[in-house]
Amino acid sequence: MALTTSMPGTPRGCERIAYAVGFQESATYSDVYGGGGAIVGLDCHLIRPVGRASETLIVFMHPVGGGMYLPMVRALAAAGHHVLWANSRYRGADFALIMEKVARDLGAAISDAKNRLGYTSVVLAGWSGGGSLSMWYQALAEARDGISTTAAGDPYPVDAADLPAADALLMLAAHVSRHRILTEWMDPSITDETRPHRRTPELNLYDPANPNQPTYSTDFLATFAAEQEARNRRITAWVKERLGEIRVSSSPHSEFAFTVHGTMADPRWLDPTIEPSDRVPGTCYLGDPQVVNDGPVGLARFSTLRSWLSQWSLDDARCDAIDAGSGVSVPVLVVGNSADDACTPSHTQRLFDAVTHDRKRLHVVQGATHYYTGPDGRAHQDEAVAVIGEFLDGYGLGVG
Repeated sequence: MALTTSMPGTPRGCERIAYAVGFQESATYSDVYGGGGAIVGLDCHLIRPVGRASETLIVFMHPVGGGMYLPMVRALAAAGHHVLWANSRYRGADFALIMEKVARDLGAAISDAKNRLGYTSVVLAGWSGGGSLSMWYQALAEARDGISTTAAGDPYPVDAADLPAADALLMLAAHVSRHRILTEWMDPSITDETRPHRRTPELNLYDPANPNQPTYSTDFLATFAAEQEARNRRITAWVKERLGEIRVSSSPHSEFAFTVHGTMADPRWLDPTIEPSDRVPGTCYLGDPQVVNDGPVGLARFSTLRSWLSQWSLDDARCDAIDAGSGVSVPVLVVGNSADDACTPSHTQRLFDAVTHDRKRLHVVQGATHYYTGPDGRAHQDEAVAVIGEFLDGYGLGVG
């Protein structure tokens, strides 16, 4: 374990401890770079106040994002909390990501924090795409059933003991699932995946010749959403057909990689009357949505067959906060941002509504963007940190 107190990005008065959590598992092939398919290594950063002990650890994990230096992570540590950002094995590369394996990674990080570092209580913090992961993980942990297969049906046994439950959940600027938000962002004007450059003008938000322009009609939005779901399911049907062919071949464990074009075409980016909020029209959290729609960093741009089913398929992916919410019994805080340019208001509300018990709280930071940027970003972030502290104090999980 390496200790650095003066590392850039570490709050004053805090220390950042970078370490790795490693474990072995049986794998037919490696879906991450290095490791040989049998050794999994998780890059972890523990940020905590110097000389201030705590029995509670706030744990962040995002399926793919490396947020060790995220402003919220640093701000929570500066406020006196012990915070861990644990990267999944897929940090920075989600093209072969299997959500069931990410859940196993999160369990390994929590187990290490309890067994080796000595924390007795864990609060799961789901930032952005980590929200659905945290909710789903907690439902799995509370069910005590473990995992037996991936969404593609491949054996992947994970014992319930390897998925220790948390004591509370924080949903921070989060969305309900990767497969649902992808579908809400998909470009339905692509009807033939082999010819993605040919697009139906009436469904192409970025075609000036499209007769449907903001403000969009209710009928157009209903048609658009139905075509988005239809496109997701067409890709899924092709994926299952292709995977079926591979499984009866002489190399049944082989994979197949493919590209998905057009994944940032949400009418909400262009029409502020849909789910009205303080977000800026014509932009998204990655910039100009028309550019992002076919740019290299769009959701699901590169995928494999098994990853599509586990991560992006509307009907097959399992990591879903909406479905998991009723299986969570611990306290849940949902914090949304009214100017969020990634997770729109309905996601915040759906996360809150998915939790069926009454030990839950919803708070919206007015004017805040997804990353708390802008001239008032620091004040917005401070508000969110204060709400988190108050919530945790109420359940005996605060800094004391």
